[in-house]
Amino acid sequence: MSNNQATSIHEEKLKTKILIIDDEAPIRQVLADSLRDDGYEVQVASDGPAGLLTLAQFRPHVCFLDIWMPKMDGLEVLTQAVPQFPDTHFIMISGHGTIETAVKATKTGAWDFIEKPLSLEKVHLVIEHVLKFRAEKNEKQALLNKLRKNIALVGESKVLQKIREHITSIAKTQQTVLITGEAGTGRELVSQNIHYMSSQASRTIVEVNCATLPQDLIEIELFGIEKGVLPGIDKTRKGKLELVEGGTVVIEEIEEMPLTMQSKLVQYLKTKKFSRVGSGDAMISHARVFMTATYKLQDLVSTGKISQDLAQYLQTDEAFEIYIEPLKNRPEDIQSLIYHFSDISAKQMASFRKTISEQGLKLLMKHTWPGNVRELKNFIERVYILTPSDYVDVHDLKFAGLTEKKEGQTGQHSDISTFRDARAEFEKEYLIKKIQENGGNISKTAEAIGLERSYLHRKIKAYGIEVNL
Repeated sequence: MSNNQATSIHEEKLKTKILIIDDEAPIRQVLADSLRDDGYEVQVASDGPAGLLTLAQFRPHVCFLDIWMPKMDGLEVLTQAVPQFPDTHFIMISGHGTIETAVKATKTGAWDFIEKPLSLEKVHLVIEHVLKFRAEKNEKQALLNKLRKNIALVGESKVLQKIREHITSIAKTQQTVLITGEAGTGRELVSQNIHYMSSQASRTIVEVNCATLPQDLIEIELFGIEKGVLPGIDKTRKGKLELVEGGTVVIEEIEEMPLTMQSKLVQYLKTKKFSRVGSGDAMISHARVFMTATYKLQDLVSTGKISQDLAQYLQTDEAFEIYIEPLKNRPEDIQSLIYHFSDISAKQMASFRKTISEQGLKLLMKHTWPGNVRELKNFIERVYILTPSDYVDVHDLKFAGLTEKKEGQTGQHSDISTFRDARAEFEKEYLIKKIQENGGNISKTAEAIGLERSYLHRKIKAYGIEVNL
């Protein structure tokens, strides 16, 4: 048990409310006194109807419920109480219990079953198990809340607000989701948001990228393969659908999946059944499937990039499409994203958030960002790395590579053919900037950037840099 869990259990104990429903007064008294001595808040009820009334008023975390009682037996109380009080853990107690009764109570929703005469040691142990479970649940919920905050969709545009509404509604369903939009718009974030807002939040989410996997491996990655089917396959391998049972599989760039494979995927989506490669045995998985694509569904259909049966399935009520507009079509989101990524970069570099000049901010807002949100994020990171001061002006942005780009270009210096040339160009611009900052003083510049003076001189000569700047 972690220290956080131990602390959480102690805190839970101090505020835990326990209800005892039993028609035998001596048992109520002894059990209540013992639990109060341990610091719990305790109330009692002498029969089923009184117990249901106290449950509604007291809202206990734990309820000890006798099975054999006049007026209303414990199983009937349990049947009514479980759906009404989902946060209460019911522990059944009985002096005439049978295996059949215990099984029925457990299926109805009881946490545990204790036989009379009651062992106080067993009672306290059961409560500790409940508190541990609650502490772990609270810790997991806190982690999920933190994760949801970290993957928040940043922006105030009406487009993004609509997407958030879709995510909230879709997360409550088991629909297959197609997330479309240009690379870098945030398709991965949308899929993560749906997953972590859904009932599958505590389960695994994995990706299968059809654009990066060889086509003959996509089926194996998704469905698995039997031992010996192909050379080198010396043991049975499970696919993603099998591994994340109850979780979510995100199939990225669905248009790159072979059409025959798409048809097999449709069969799984309709029946939840699939077979490993090399096996005729049907297996069942309840993994939810999301897909991403660069093009809208109507364009995928018109260009023949997806199979007819997959297109038909995606157009039914079993599926839902979310389209993410490119960043250039929602400029009102840019400023929020700049501040968001600035906060992240500042935190990563253990510094304060840099102040961007008014003119610099206008330049950033006017930029078309062909690489979308991902490009903006990478650029802000580069600004933080290359700008030593806490104030960022236009010349700092230009030094970091902000130039008006033609449609189709993905980043700065796209005309540079090799990595070596790109590195040389970067070094030259970097040295010019640093020499400027140090008033042309080579010794001071060398000391500031951690280079030997003689080595810096060689670099200046090699790049043809004018020192009298």
